[in-house]
Amino acid sequence: MKKILIPTDFSKHAEYALKVAAQIARKNNGEIYLLHILELPHQAGDALSSGHEIPEIMFFKRAAMQKLEDLMDSEIFEGLNVSEIVQFDLAFDGIMDISKKNNVDLIVMGSHGASGFKEMFIGSNAEKVVRSSDVPVLIIKNEIENFEINKFVFASDFSEEIKAPFEKVVAFANAFDAELNLVMINTPNSFKSTLVAQDIMNKFLTGFTIKKHATHIFNDANVEKGILNFAKSIDADLIGMCTHGRKGLSHFFNGSISEDLVNHALKPVVTFKI
Repeated sequence: MKKILIPTDFSKHAEYALKVAAQIARKNNGEIYLLHILELPHQAGDALSSGHEIPEIMFFKRAAMQKLEDLMDSEIFEGLNVSEIVQFDLAFDGIMDISKKNNVDLIVMGSHGASGFKEMFIGSNAEKVVRSSDVPVLIIKNEIENFEINKFVFASDFSEEIKAPFEKVVAFANAFDAELNLVMINTPNSFKSTLVAQDIMNKFLTGFTIKKHATHIFNDANVEKGILNFAKSIDADLIGMCTHGRKGLSHFFNGSISEDLVNHALKPVVTFKI
């Protein structure tokens, strides 16, 4: 976690993410990329790409740069290596582009979630980033003055396809010296006996070196409720999951538990793409 990207729209939720990212960078001797995306109408984008400057757009760019400069001078980033970036793009596209160009290790985003029709048909930018990012994405919903991860919940079915991203999960937990609480959620539609579930988890963990961990089987009405209720029951500091990055009709009909958690969980959520 040496390179951390923080997209900001200068909102309160973005500020929550800034504070957490700064704490992570400070603990890991990391550097921060502070990104603001200016979304433009199609005509304005065409004008810029042809080399024309539109006064109104340049005004907004200068205003954004000033806000980023003010943020960089704040106590939040004192002593840290911070670069500011203003980019003309769609928010999601810009975040993905800057992430890849700078080989970032972690994206930290603030989110207030989404609900109803907005959640179903549009989705938040955080949700889209979670779905597509190749690097871990940490979503912050509330202000956290002292970001420490003592209890890290990671929910999974512990299938073979999870093994590759699980290496990043272990590295994340070890970096924070956190207790990794591995949980398999049993539901009425997908139930395994305790012995079978424990055997799956034990076999899955073979070959991984985890500083501190515990395994759990938790029963609930559905997977999302199970994760949230289990995390609450142990007073977890962070919830982690892998995401398939489904798109199109597959995503519409099948959904994604990771994205639902991003929208509904009050605790921080970190996702790792399969």
